[in-house]
Amino acid sequence: MNVNRAPKEVPLRDNLSEIVLIVDDIPENLSLLHDALDETGYTVLVATNGESALQRARLSLPDVILLDALMPGMDGFEVARRLKADFATQHIPIVFMTGLTETEHVVAAFAAGGADYVTKPIRPPEVLARIAAHMMNARQMKQARSALDAFGQATVAVRAVDGKLVWQTPLARKLLKDYFANPEEVAPEELLAWIRDANQARRCNREPRPLLVAQGNRRLLASFHDQTGDEEWLVVLREENDASAIESLIAAFRLTQREAEVLYWVVQGKTSNDIGDILGNSPRTVNKHLEHVFEKLGVETRTAAANLALGKMRGT
Repeated sequence: MNVNRAPKEVPLRDNLSEIVLIVDDIPENLSLLHDALDETGYTVLVATNGESALQRARLSLPDVILLDALMPGMDGFEVARRLKADFATQHIPIVFMTGLTETEHVVAAFAAGGADYVTKPIRPPEVLARIAAHMMNARQMKQARSALDAFGQATVAVRAVDGKLVWQTPLARKLLKDYFANPEEVAPEELLAWIRDANQARRCNREPRPLLVAQGNRRLLASFHDQTGDEEWLVVLREENDASAIESLIAAFRLTQREAEVLYWVVQGKTSNDIGDILGNSPRTVNKHLEHVFEKLGVETRTAAANLALGKMRGT
């Protein structure tokens, strides 16, 4: 293998095989790993320094990166930190290659965003086994994220230890930008506070509160999911406003516009007098609408009607 020849770039993942990017300034290491991976069926890219590694990672979005820890100029730790700070590449597993097995260097590798490490001299069978494991995990995560994107879910994954936004679907990114002036790398403090409260509620066998933040008649709601094995919190976001909630009640229970409006304000805890003031009706008219609502929902009390309506508004 001629490592001085520019490796084939793979534009925007049009290839069918899985891609491994090897980053090492030692030609012998590149040749050994390239041949072993190529024979196994991987598409192999190489980089001999930090800058070219960042360029090729952004262009080709490899499935796994094998990264030498110590290189002239930009070392592997800095390359990893930059990859993890870039939304386009932060999901890619990084396996460090190092001859340094002291605890401080191992800790530095994981602190920089590494998923694993192998020690030099490189043993190709060990590297192949570790890559296969990380490929499987990355593939499963990619499939799950693709499914969430396809169904328009607003889902974010937040790393528990430091609040870093590990990934987010396009809809989640839009909602976070709409409601918070936050960078893409770190979750907004309001979301982190909500996660802490929701986690505590779960531990106390209480239902976490859905409301994350309100802006006028718009509300951002959150649903809490258990922590993953990767120490990440999964949170589903959903925007709600008065008009969309009323429309959902009309569709769910075949209510008239005014009946749905009355039911919506019942859910908000308003009395018949309050609802009359809001809608410009008398309390008597409001109660008449409520009678029709009870009949259509098959309930007898405001509480029962509100509980049914709240379930529909939350999509449950």
